[in-house]
Amino acid sequence: MLTRRTLLALSVCPAAAFVAASSCGRRRGGAGFRGYAFVANEEGRAIAVVDLEALAVARHIALDGSPSAVIAGTQRPFVYALTPANGTVHEVAVDHLSFTRKLNVAVSALGMRLSPDERALYVWARNPKALFRVNLDDWKVEWRIALPEEPVDFVAASDHKTGAVSFGSGVRLVDLDARKLGNSLGAGDFGAVRFLADARTMIAADRGQRRLSFYDVASSRLLTHLPLAVRPDHLCFNADGGQLFVTGDGSDSVVVVYPYHTPEVAETVLAGRAPGPMAASLAFLFVANPQSGGVSILEINSRKVIAVASVGTDPGFITVTPDDQYALVLNRASGDLAVLRVGAITKNRDRRAPLLTAIPVGSRPVSAAVRAV
Repeated sequence: MLTRRTLLALSVCPAAAFVAASSCGRRRGGAGFRGYAFVANEEGRAIAVVDLEALAVARHIALDGSPSAVIAGTQRPFVYALTPANGTVHEVAVDHLSFTRKLNVAVSALGMRLSPDERALYVWARNPKALFRVNLDDWKVEWRIALPEEPVDFVAASDHKTGAVSFGSGVRLVDLDARKLGNSLGAGDFGAVRFLADARTMIAADRGQRRLSFYDVASSRLLTHLPLAVRPDHLCFNADGGQLFVTGDGSDSVVVVYPYHTPEVAETVLAGRAPGPMAASLAFLFVANPQSGGVSILEINSRKVIAVASVGTDPGFITVTPDDQYALVLNRASGDLAVLRVGAITKNRDRRAPLLTAIPVGSRPVSAAVRAV
């Protein structure tokens, strides 16, 4: 009996149904991950849905605009894609693999993030300069806060009470209950903002000064500036949040930071040429090297690069499946999704990690979200 999953896989294969066991519907390299990767194709103006059990594209979902980000939680059977040029959020149903509805939030937007309780989306916009909260139950803009300038990043703390928004000239806390923007905490060219898991400390990446700035949330007081060997363009926590990894312009390395108690730089590790975006599994940190078309794999416990994988042209986004089985790498120029099997990564003489497969997904894939089914 052909399952729905097999039929979806066959829909993108030129072969007939009787070759399901030997063509693109076939499972490769084991049981696979029971779920999908939803891939935002920026130039293709679509979401490519990759069946991670069959390791094949199941469907392309056309959107009204060019998606820059796609996100998913665990509590709702939907994923959400943002098309920033028209300020629109698109909802895609996981069970039907189809577009369900869209909401125009702003004239033009910059980014979005799911709230910690998954009840809302936060969208920060260029026109108008504002932070929006979209209620996912009634699919409406619940409120908005005007911002003094164009925002760069936003994040909400795990306590649901506080947020942080960064600008090219400063960073501010946001009282989400009162819907009020706080005073500027300091001048600087800020990028990414993050909270520690306990919601007591906010971290802001000061790109201009090449440092991380740590702030006490309750008092809005600066705790410390932590100078770095790189511009903090990309931030990534390990699974338990005890280590923060930083990459960016200035050095071919990953800076390892201990963010709790007294923040400190633990080590600076060489990690290929011009390391960029990252993702962490339980044991490894995967670091994209866009210029060389590779991924450097750092063993988190030893903080040593143990392998390098050749994945494609211009890798620019990495995510790890929830079961820690696959690392998925999006190659912007070659238009494919490279799959690395985490369990196959070992220390070896030639320091190479095998590529399980590369799946063509569309034109300029830039973001992906994974959902189990």
